[in-house]
Amino acid sequence: MLQISDITYRIGKRVLLDSASASMPTDARIGFVGRNGTGKSTLLGLITGRIEPESGKISVPRRWRVGGVAQEAPSGPQSLIETVLAADTERAALLTELEGKLDPFRHAEIETRLADMGAHAAPARAARILAGLGFSPAVQEGPTSALSGGWRMRVALAAVLFSEPDLLLLDEPTNYLDLEGTIWLENYLKTYPHTVLIVSHDRELLNAVAEWTLHLEGGKLNLYRGGYNAFERQRAERMAQASSMRVKQENERKHIQSFIDRFRAQATKARQAQSRIKALARLQPIPAAIEDPTIPIRFPVPEDVAPPIITMERVQLGYAPGKPVLRDLTLRIDADDRIALLGSNGNGKSTFSKLLAGVLPPLEGEVVRARKLKVGYFAQHQLDALRPKDTPFNHLRDLAPLESESKVRARLGSFGFSADKADRAVETLSGGEKTRLLLALCTFHGPQLLILDEPTNHLDVDSREALVHALNDYRGAVVMVSHDTHLVEACADRLWLVSEGRVRPFDDDLEGYRRLIIQGTLDGPRDKKEKSGSGTNKAQERRDAAQRREKLKPLRQQIQKLEREVERLIQERDRLDQVLASGDLFGADPRKGEEIAKARAETLRAIEEAEARWIEAQEDYDAQMAELEAASA
Repeated sequence: MLQISDITYRIGKRVLLDSASASMPTDARIGFVGRNGTGKSTLLGLITGRIEPESGKISVPRRWRVGGVAQEAPSGPQSLIETVLAADTERAALLTELEGKLDPFRHAEIETRLADMGAHAAPARAARILAGLGFSPAVQEGPTSALSGGWRMRVALAAVLFSEPDLLLLDEPTNYLDLEGTIWLENYLKTYPHTVLIVSHDRELLNAVAEWTLHLEGGKLNLYRGGYNAFERQRAERMAQASSMRVKQENERKHIQSFIDRFRAQATKARQAQSRIKALARLQPIPAAIEDPTIPIRFPVPEDVAPPIITMERVQLGYAPGKPVLRDLTLRIDADDRIALLGSNGNGKSTFSKLLAGVLPPLEGEVVRARKLKVGYFAQHQLDALRPKDTPFNHLRDLAPLESESKVRARLGSFGFSADKADRAVETLSGGEKTRLLLALCTFHGPQLLILDEPTNHLDVDSREALVHALNDYRGAVVMVSHDTHLVEACADRLWLVSEGRVRPFDDDLEGYRRLIIQGTLDGPRDKKEKSGSGTNKAQERRDAAQRREKLKPLRQQIQKLEREVERLIQERDRLDQVLASGDLFGADPRKGEEIAKARAETLRAIEEAEARWIEAQEDYDAQMAELEAASA
């Protein structure tokens, strides 16, 4: 059992762990959650002994092997297979010893141990792990040094999984994986034979894998049974119970204090008053449950453009003439499409995203874009383009130097940047805050098409949920690449598969795609009929939902038109108020003053009528959307 006892650790004046304690069961899969910056990675460092606590103790069973992904990605001339095999240090040492001159007894002893640990099957097991994480047989035989940093981190993950430690520590392992790798890892961890402690903000991964959930908040650790959804429910119940107990205690304190105030000066009641004073001192206050609110994300409303927003005809796409990565692309994207791109890394998802963003021109074929189409493009590599010493305010101000300061700050506020954070240097921001800044930058001008390439990296669970709500409220088209299955299932109504040099609709749902990944039959024949008890094809349900949403398009356009009308009328009212505020208007020209006053009254009535129509249309839209969601459930 892993035992954490009264651990305290601080960085400067900031306390990350405050006499924190927890006992974690053996051979269990434990999800480790908490807001960004609370100290989850710090606790993993304390468990491994990489850093020392200020006080307290962490007890790991003596013979346990503790393993985690190396902080530095492996590199060198060794092949991927050799790098992974070397992670089992006992096997490697025994094989090296076996190459030397040994007496027969030691030779037999080594052979027996190698047989017991399945050493001769190790290369095949290492190859399966590497394949699950996206490495082809040819790449597995190549040098590790030839890979990029992200792919080398996958090799590091493969190595620790292969070594199969008694305590496996994983810190956001899916940050370097695509959806396919995430699905494989999820399935692999479900059958891991020892203890796993996994830090993750992927709620679907935690729901599928975790048997327990460890929560770090306010420097304290609490262990809950079940996955993330079970943890949320239990925590809400605990907070409600604590709030109720606090109210009862406050009432009791007031009652005791009232007795003390009334009778402490009376000689006949002095003893009872002193007894109440001691009782009040023993009544330890229950702290108020402080709910750290999730900062919402709000995208600007785009202007309407005539559909389709993008069409492509027999497009060849790549980086060098005659060497297309993708070919024969004949596709169409409409103004309210929500498309998720599926396919293993290296198949061309990011290349296709660059085409849509206008970053990469086609080698052949025709791409037609709607007139006045604006595209917002989010990609993780853009983090490196942020200026470390500059502020979020200056980053946004550069996009619109003529805009007022208040408008720029308001836009930053809609992405969670208070006045203080807006003026901090980017290098002091957390990874999640930098991601929010990128989202603010790429949507500043109100794009009608938003392209998101792995937007959830560095976002905690609550911020990911805020992104889901923002995307579902967004009135433009979305094309996304994400390993976060919750984001895909909550926001996408169309799935496109990028594989074998093509981009084509995937006629199944995400669960069907998950099965194909686990079975390793993605490119083989598949049964397109849904296996659910109802026999209904979920892909058809998704298409039906898209058609019903299309019927709501006129109503949505009416709402947007009314919003613009209300905004125009309010601006007119403000203009008239400024004219009327002139002190000599009625003295200089009484008739003109009366006309302006009358125009203001008419404008106020027009505002009320437009707002009433807008509210009615919005309620109608919400009601129809509720019916749509109920029909799709």
